[in-house]
Amino acid sequence: MTEAFRLSATEMTAAFARRELSPVEAARSCLDRIAAVDGRLNAFCLVDEASAMADAHASEARWMKGEALGPVDGVPTSIKDLFLTKKWPTMKGSLLVSRDQVCDVDAPAVARLREGGAVLLGKTTTTEFGHKGVGDSPLTGTTRNPWNTDLTTGGSSCGAGAAAAAMMAPLNLGSDGGGSIRIPASFCGVFGIKPGYGRVPTAPASVAGSLPGNGPLTRTVADAAAMLKVIAGYDRRDWTALPDPAFDPISGLHQGVRGMRIAYAATLACAPVEPEVAASIRDAVQVFRDLGAEVTEITLDLPDPVAVYTKILSVTLGATIAGLTEKQRKLVDPGLLVIGDWGAKVDAIDYARTLHVARSEIASRLIAVHDQFDLLLLPAMPRTAFVVGEDFPGDRGGDWQGGWTPFTSPFNLSCQPAASIPCGLDSAGLPIGLQIVGRPLDESGVLRAAQAYETTRIFPAPAL
Repeated sequence: MTEAFRLSATEMTAAFARRELSPVEAARSCLDRIAAVDGRLNAFCLVDEASAMADAHASEARWMKGEALGPVDGVPTSIKDLFLTKKWPTMKGSLLVSRDQVCDVDAPAVARLREGGAVLLGKTTTTEFGHKGVGDSPLTGTTRNPWNTDLTTGGSSCGAGAAAAAMMAPLNLGSDGGGSIRIPASFCGVFGIKPGYGRVPTAPASVAGSLPGNGPLTRTVADAAAMLKVIAGYDRRDWTALPDPAFDPISGLHQGVRGMRIAYAATLACAPVEPEVAASIRDAVQVFRDLGAEVTEITLDLPDPVAVYTKILSVTLGATIAGLTEKQRKLVDPGLLVIGDWGAKVDAIDYARTLHVARSEIASRLIAVHDQFDLLLLPAMPRTAFVVGEDFPGDRGGDWQGGWTPFTSPFNLSCQPAASIPCGLDSAGLPIGLQIVGRPLDESGVLRAAQAYETTRIFPAPAL
């Protein structure tokens, strides 16, 4: 049989049901995989073998009695180190956070995974407080791309992206406040979806408000659908969470895209795209036509979404670092200080107008696309992965830029579900991501389209 760590979550649970594989064997295989490859990648900041094996033995007993809890029972799973997790510290990639902490509560998504029988392996790395789109932090150092360890994974769910691509865990929980699921999904050649705001509860509340969404990074669309089904739903700790017991992203997953009306935008707000990326996206768009979708190319002319997003983000990060002493500031990622200090200087009235008026104009224009179309296709990123040590391409230190991720943050502003699925490799052998965007809260439509595309392609794994 194929080594267990190479199996998808859906393949694992099918093997559990047939008694061809046990959750204990699957957990052992993934833990051994972490031990074998993570020294080169630095995806995990915490691995709890004893706890994982205890979870796996409990799951094995349920499967043997025919009492499995659902689609993630027994599946090895990682948690981004921004989510509170019982008995584990949540360090958030920061030297400011004390490791001497007692956590007796799970964040809502972690709680749902635990209730669903997932085998929690440990915690994956994040940038400091999730503030940037590459893969390093003062606490954990640099997380490296499995396709080329000289290159970034993207971030801030850097460890989750690397863990998925390197087959260390089939299911990986990430968060996305401006692209933090979709950037590493694109750079690492895996699938990642940012759900619409409210679909997956958040607690404690985030100072980023309605920008972030919590979601999966996986190697297959079906795995992401299974994970999203488990982590979605109401939690009283998040007053914005959606009480939608009928949400089922699995049931219509294989219905295809024939007859769907799909818009295609080669860019957004005139942002430049590398030629190889543009060509790969065009090829992917043609696949949707071949699958029977009605695809129309459109132009998206928007007020500068990056400027609007950056101002909102800067105030959020300004609040995060407010009140630090000079001694504490010396421990903080320099880029976080730059953008946080910008945010501290933003006028309150200017911020309110940006947050409520300028954001609303951009969001309304993006959502209006769905008056005519079911989905929108565009690049996830305008380029492939670049070297580690840079906060943005060409970074020489002492600055912060958000313009290098022009296609992800707009859909945080509009709270729409958006996913990145691998659609090709550039001439250097690096993954390219296609972004699929749905109308508000139509995660099922995004997943359905992604599944249809995935069935036409066998995407390679990195050689490790």
